[in-house]
Amino acid sequence: MTLTAANSIILANYEKRMQPKIKTTVVGSYPVPSWLVGNSSRIALHDAIMTVLKTQELAGLDVISDGELKRFDPGHPETNGMIDYFVSQMEGVRTRFSLSDLNRFRSDRGLDYRAVPAGIVAGKIGEGTLDLPGDFASVRRFTRWPLKFTCTGPHMLAKVLTNCHYPGAPELALDLAAVLRKQLEPIDAAVVQLDEANISGHPEDREWAAEAINHVLDGIRAEKAVHICFGNYGGQTVQKGLWRNLIPFLNSLHADHLVLEFARRGYGELPDFLELDAKIGLGIGVIDIKDNEVEEPALIASRIEQIVRTLGEGRLCYVHPDCGLWMLHRSVAEQKLRVLVQGRDLFEGRS
Repeated sequence: MTLTAANSIILANYEKRMQPKIKTTVVGSYPVPSWLVGNSSRIALHDAIMTVLKTQELAGLDVISDGELKRFDPGHPETNGMIDYFVSQMEGVRTRFSLSDLNRFRSDRGLDYRAVPAGIVAGKIGEGTLDLPGDFASVRRFTRWPLKFTCTGPHMLAKVLTNCHYPGAPELALDLAAVLRKQLEPIDAAVVQLDEANISGHPEDREWAAEAINHVLDGIRAEKAVHICFGNYGGQTVQKGLWRNLIPFLNSLHADHLVLEFARRGYGELPDFLELDAKIGLGIGVIDIKDNEVEEPALIASRIEQIVRTLGEGRLCYVHPDCGLWMLHRSVAEQKLRVLVQGRDLFEGRS
């Protein structure tokens, strides 16, 4: 064996040892840089996305996101484009509302956290002008880091739209799923994540929700993730429920891993996940995004230790914030990401 070949083997083994067992990532959204508000130019957006990507790279995250900045609407910032960006571009959805539309929306007590409707479904859902592959391509060229691409899932969209066309939400969700699957199939990200922030409060929807979500997941060629939280609308929890009520639903998903909220709720519900199918990996929130206090690395490490001790070695694939970071000040978000990586490294003995 030549010296060059031996050195290559040594380097490969060293890099393998340096790979973390538990990866760090974000859920999706990021605080919007101030210069982007009121300035929708391509250059301003370019600079903002580059800033967000570089911030995550410098923090040492293993999988990063574009911060969903292209979806940000300063006229409706509460969800940072999680809903409106998708439905406003789809065929069959009206975003201009009559008085009767508004009255119907106001009668839906499940949407009383919103000030205005997300949209009125007046015809068959189609992709319209939605171009998620183009969105991904426009970011991919900015970084060589592994990228996560996020997309709001069909259950969430079906639940927030005011349906005036389909027999019910299950039928609406399936057509939404067909559009999303076609859009996500060509995206070659490291992780493609569906965001479902409504099912946590509505486990009774699990059968039709899983059917629609799985239709989308089955078309994704990247690592497939599903994010579930209890709401982050204006920094507030929206849904009420327990993780144990969702275990049958979670076990039915065709996901590679889950991305779950825990830091805000505490870790008392971890034993419920002993019933989760072993083929589904776990991403667990260890950063509270509804609190401006920056956690200490030792606290993050202790949370990871509790998770591993409860669920066993190999079950925890990712650690991350509970949800998107959009509501935090940028300086707070940056510090929280740094301690996320430091805490993981402390747990794995890498620091």
